[in-house]
Parts: sequence; structure tokens; C-alpha cells
Amino acid sequence: MTSTDNTIKPGSWRVALQHADGKEIPFVMEAEEKNGKTVLYLINGEERILVDEIEQAGDSVKIGLHIFDADLIAKVEGEKMTGRFVKNDTATPYSVPFTAEHGKSNRFEENPAPADFNFDGKWEVLFTDRDGKSYKAIGEFKQKDNYATGTFMTETGDYRFLEGQVAGNELKLSTFDGNHAYLFTATPENDSTLQGNFYSGMNYSETWTAKRNPDVQLASADTLTYLKPGYETLSFTFPNLQGEQVSLADDKYKGKVVLVQLLGSWCPNCMDETNFLAPYYDKNKDRGLEIIGLGFERSPEFDKAAARLKKMQERLNVNYDLLVAGTSDKEAAAKALPALNHVLSYPTTIFIGRDGKVRKIHTGFSGPGTGKHYEEWVADFNKTMDVLLAE
Repeated sequence: MTSTDNTIKPGSWRVALQHADGKEIPFVMEAEEKNGKTVLYLINGEERILVDEIEQAGDSVKIGLHIFDADLIAKVEGEKMTGRFVKNDTATPYSVPFTAEHGKSNRFEENPAPADFNFDGKWEVLFTDRDGKSYKAIGEFKQKDNYATGTFMTETGDYRFLEGQVAGNELKLSTFDGNHAYLFTATPENDSTLQGNFYSGMNYSETWTAKRNPDVQLASADTLTYLKPGYETLSFTFPNLQGEQVSLADDKYKGKVVLVQLLGSWCPNCMDETNFLAPYYDKNKDRGLEIIGLGFERSPEFDKAAARLKKMQERLNVNYDLLVAGTSDKEAAAKALPALNHVLSYPTTIFIGRDGKVRKIHTGFSGPGTGKHYEEWVADFNKTMDVLLAE
């Protein structure tokens, strides 16, 4: 590949998003040539997200970010880029300035001070937002010398693949999946407690505290969402991506095990779950399985919502039905599915037996970034499905 000063050179690029609090949210992306064109990979620990919609115009480049309604728009000047991370799917579209430097693969400091605290292990975490509202989480970190990885799990999902370092006694972890940019920092108060900060996107921030607790657990994900008294079944009718009305009562679903997946194309946890469900459906549909993805999108306009879901369908190879069910507002979603006590999280997965009765509802998702928790979810999912499909 020949590189002029305004093309994206192959190799590593260190990208630093500029948060309003003066913090950098860094990540690394790798450029390479594939089938005669430049592609990029967003790197988060062991995760590599392919980004291959790159439009060059003069010295500017527009990088479409995977399934998400977001772009990196930059001016490329040899070894450097300057630009903005633009999110188009928020109520008020916003952008975050960034700079990028070619040939750098260090997420944080190139030569960090030796680590003198061990963050390895399981932590009981409490996040608190600027309004004083708190929520529980579990932090799990792995540390080898300066290098650190990990994630946070909450009752509504996980923070996916976090990667970073420990320099002295400070932990720094970040991630960028194309839609969310996160930075977590922490320092110890003593051997068993941490004080930290969480920065997200353009200007959002929270504080967090943690204490070592190898036994900490969250509420069971199978207990948080349930049918209201008097309901045994679910019923709905929504348009598919072509605008045709589809009902759970249609003949296609009668006598089959049906999974109903509440999702949004904007939701990285939903991307993770769909990456599991799409191949599972292809392998098991002949056993009497159907999956219906109910898309709750940012836009209330059908055409815009359908276009976002269609992009997700194509990029993630989804061969099950996707319907446009409404907007991502959780109260609106709950009204669209009145049998449920609430919609707490995207994704939420509803297991329906061949008799049409709801057997189980799983709130949130523990994705591949959670390691053994993901493996446990897969094992539990397979066990549940084998029972339902055998009926």
C-alpha cells in the first residue's frame, strides 16, 4: 500500500479523545490493507472490532463506526490525525475532539512507573453520579506488572473489555467500542479499598468506591424482570424492517420455542448477545426454534429505525426476525410490552416454550469481556434451550 500524507498509514494509531474534564480517553486502533482497501480495528484487550467504512475526501477522512450511528471524522497529516468522534444517535448529537498519532501502541504511558499496588481480583463497587444517585457493580481486574485488564458488571449489563495499566499505585482502564468511550481511574485508600473516577463520552463523570470482596454477587439476572400477575404469555404486533406487521401469534411461531430479544442497534451489550444468538439460531432453527429481535431505537421515525436495524442485521449476519418495536426510552418500551413489570435493561431475553408460555426472562447480558461469567451464561443458556427444545 502506498501512503501519501493524507491517507491512513498501516500500523498502530494511538487515539486520545479529549473529555471536558481535561482527561484523555485513549484507545488504540490498527490500520491494514484488506482486499485493496484500508480497514481499521478498534483494540480493547483481546477484542478487535472491524471498521471498514472509510471515506477519504482530500485530506479528510470519515470512518463509520461498525453498526453504530457514529463516526470518527479527521484530518490526516502524515503521522497525525486531528478530528472529532461524532455521535449522531443522541437527542442532541455531540462530538468529542481527538488527536491520533501513528506508530504508537501504548494506551496510557509509554514508560510507566513500576506498579506498587496489586489491583488483581474481585471488588464490590458503588458508582455515584453527579446527582448523588448510586448503583452497585462488581469490578474484576487482572494485573501483570504494569499491564491491566478487566471489566465492571452491573445488574443491567457489563462495561465490556477494559484495558490499561497500573503506574505506581494508580489504575487506569479505558475502552472504545465505536459507540461508548470510557475511562476508569482508581487509587487505593488502603490494602482493601479503592477510590475512583469514571469518565464517559464528552463530559459525563461519576465517582466510585470499591472494597475487596471475593464473594460479592449481584441479584440474579433471572429475577429482575418478570410477568405481571395474571399473565402467562406475551403478545405483541410490530412491523418488520419491510414495514409488514408481525405478531407473536403468527403461524410461524406456533408450537415452537421462541426467544424474544429486546435490543437496540446502539447498544454494545446487545451487539455481544447478538453475536452469540445469530450463529446459535442458524445451527438450531431446524430443532423448532425462532428468535424475534424487538428493536427499540433512538429515532421514533420508522425509516431511520429500520435502517439502523438493517445495518446491524447485515453486519452481524442476523437471519432471525427483527422488528421495529419503538424507541429506546425504557418507559415507552414497557408500555409496548404491558405484560412485563418493567424494561430494566437492553438486552433483555424472554424464553417462551412450545406451549406459548413464558418460562424465563433474563435481564442484561454478561458478554465475552466478563470471561468466566460469559462462559457460565453460555452453559446456562444451552441447558435451558435443550430442555425447551426437547419438549
